[in-house]
Amino acid sequence: MVTNEQLYLTIGIPILFNAALIGLVIALFKTRFDGIDKRFDDMRDLWRAELRRVEEVLDARLKHIEERG
Repeated sequence: MVTNEQLYLTIGIPILFNAALIGLVIALFKTRFDGIDKRFDDMRDLWRAELRRVEEVLDARLKHIEERG
């Protein structure tokens, strides 16, 4: 016959193991997604800087055309 303690251990240990494993996987994914977020933020900043530079070049060209015309 199985005692209550044995039943609790039989059910409880796998549940605790699975909970720990799920917690580890969630922490791993969070770390990865934080890295991906950082890369996207860096790319967005780079694109903004490039677009700002293009805007300045176009403004200078338009100003030059307006002065000639």
